[in-house]
Amino acid sequence: MTVLPLDPASTDPLYEQLRSQIAARATSGELPAGTRLPTVRQLAVDLGIGVRTVQRVYSELEADGIVVTEGRRGTFVASPTATGATVDAVEAADEYAGTARRLGLTLAEATRVLEQRWGGGTVGGPR
Repeated sequence: MTVLPLDPASTDPLYEQLRSQIAARATSGELPAGTRLPTVRQLAVDLGIGVRTVQRVYSELEADGIVVTEGRRGTFVASPTATGATVDAVEAADEYAGTARRLGLTLAEATRVLEQRWGGGTVGGPR
């Protein structure tokens, strides 16, 4: 598995660039279920980033059900759910990403809005 280079000049943190890249490639099928990811150390060396950054990415991806870690065997892209929830989530994400881009939001701004809504908060105060 190759990982596309990260952009240190981006407003998005390196861990988010890596997390979103792997998540998008896994949910699109570009990284099929069962694909073995590089070890944390190897990926950190390959990308020139800290081991803890990669550990955080893998932990978040595992919490989201995108990857599974099987001890010393390694970390693998998880199988999609049988319910189709992953496909529905990808379609919703595609729609939201398109809308956010049309509105001129950066990824960081769009993520902030989603995080606020996820917690039930309001964006921009009361209406």
